[in-house]
Amino acid sequence: MAQPTPFEPPINELLQQPEGPRLAFLRERARLDEVAETLAAMANGQGGSIVLGVAGRSKARVEGVSNVDAGRDLLIEAALACTPPLILPLPIVVRHEDAPLVLAIVPAGLPQVYAVHGKYLRREGGTNQPIAPDALRRLLLERGDVSWERSIPDDAAPTDLDDARIMRYAERVGPDAVERPLELLYRRGCVVRSTDGSNNGYRPTNAGLLLFSRDVASRMPQAEITLVQYRGLEMSDEFEREDIHDTLPEAARRAERWLFDHMRKGSRMIGLEREDWTQFPPGCVREALVNAIAHRDYGIRGEGVRVALFADRLEVYSPGRLPGHVTVANIAEERYSRNESLVQVLADLGLIERLGYGINRMLRQMAEAGLPAPSFRETAAGFLVTLQGRPIAPLEDGLDTREWVRMGLNERQIAALIHLSEQRRITNRDLQELNPDVSAETIRRDLADLVERGMLLKVGEKRATYYILK
Repeated sequence: MAQPTPFEPPINELLQQPEGPRLAFLRERARLDEVAETLAAMANGQGGSIVLGVAGRSKARVEGVSNVDAGRDLLIEAALACTPPLILPLPIVVRHEDAPLVLAIVPAGLPQVYAVHGKYLRREGGTNQPIAPDALRRLLLERGDVSWERSIPDDAAPTDLDDARIMRYAERVGPDAVERPLELLYRRGCVVRSTDGSNNGYRPTNAGLLLFSRDVASRMPQAEITLVQYRGLEMSDEFEREDIHDTLPEAARRAERWLFDHMRKGSRMIGLEREDWTQFPPGCVREALVNAIAHRDYGIRGEGVRVALFADRLEVYSPGRLPGHVTVANIAEERYSRNESLVQVLADLGLIERLGYGINRMLRQMAEAGLPAPSFRETAAGFLVTLQGRPIAPLEDGLDTREWVRMGLNERQIAALIHLSEQRRITNRDLQELNPDVSAETIRRDLADLVERGMLLKVGEKRATYYILK
């Protein structure tokens, strides 16, 4: 499986631009502090790209990087030299003509304010400049200066983490990560180095426990996902419920499978072609779910993510109001990550888009499906996303085939039932025309099985045989 990569601006386009607030060129032998200051300055602004192996301010002069591994290590160490450590996508190697370069991407909307040796900087033009006191106060107020996900529970120890989960994650990131998995977790803010030399050198943070704990339920009781399906349009006493308490990546996967199994879906025949449909675009459901898991406020205890599936809509509630400067009005344009370590690991695993374009994708997918745009609403203590699904309808939109799938019917049998719902009768020949590559004997067995299940009634004999719904 291909591993995810952060959004990579076309290198040729970057090299045609002068340095600016969101672009910096550094030579291969740049000092660690110089690199760290540039990373922090971008993180305190709107993010950007640093290209290692290039000289020149107004015009790029490509020199290349003679040792790309050393170049990547320089960028990683510089990010960790910031206070607090800056959690970034791993640097990537790119090429311009025959010259290798190393590219670091600083996402916009990071949740903290970063310093290097006590200096707070921000990009102005193509340089790193000190932040004025008034501007620094505003930035600290906007972003906050305490990160729950990087806090360390008093009794947290390396044995709380599941080695198998960590290795699966490292394998996804790449060979270098497999050789030093705890170093990868350190770079991601999931562990910190012990100052007293105990605990095998590392202790897990709250983020590490949420992502890799052996026992999430006892460590993080608030990290629960409750999924409920109601049969009608409102809450009632008739429902099906599932409570999921697992590491965040596994909880997201399990919740997505549950929702796909329980949402309405079906098929219709257009000529000889079968067209499948779902109550909501699956990608949009995934975005709403994973965004709730990744961006909720885990400092709020006693409440988890709640997902309610109704006959006409899906509601996804997450504890905690919108973070930073993000509002319901600007949610599609602004970027701000409350939990940058969680978001980065989930992005590494391919579960979320690191740069925060999920809202735009949700809007697009709902529009392409001919459905209303998602509704976003802040509540007194949380955030609610509502997706309106396909109307409960009628045969012109196609039958809900979910129950047939659960019964174990194959695609040919489902196609036969769809044909019957429209044409009222079906023959062996009709089903053979719908499945020209299938033998006549298989077609006969498919129909005989539906008769045995009590779903069809056989009428007539030999060539005059046809089937109707029972």
